[in-house]
Amino acid sequence: MARAATTTDAFNAVAEPRRRQILTVISAGELSVTELVGRLGVTQPLVSKHLRVLRETGLVVARDDGRQRLYRLNGPALRPIYEWVQDFEELWSGRFARLDVVLAELRAAELGAAGATDPQRSTPRTEDDNGTGDGPELGGGDAPERRADPHHEGV
Repeated sequence: MARAATTTDAFNAVAEPRRRQILTVISAGELSVTELVGRLGVTQPLVSKHLRVLRETGLVVARDDGRQRLYRLNGPALRPIYEWVQDFEELWSGRFARLDVVLAELRAAELGAAGATDPQRSTPRTEDDNGTGDGPELGGGDAPERRADPHHEGV
């Protein structure tokens, strides 16, 4: 299937990062090309080229104001993109909600397994807490527990 021309399809138009940047900048209000050049830090021909594509796709509307042409975002033209992304938003919101439940269950299980809270403290002990709140867990002895390293046995 042939790819749609950049100038006829909003999806292709916003696929270019610089055009998305222009849309973000003008979403706050009308700006001239000169103002866009200053805010984006790119050349005038580059801004004009991208504005042409955005105008042809209907994402940007231009109006003459004296000797200047002012550009503004045309929100309704973004609707097809919004509707497409909305399906993903619903999917990911559901997944994140389920993840929140799993994390809460894991935290509850972890706190239940640790079980021991110091009556002098308001928070449960953690693995890196030696009870003084000022350093690593000492594991009941004077030195941290060492794990065997199979690559350096006997060293």
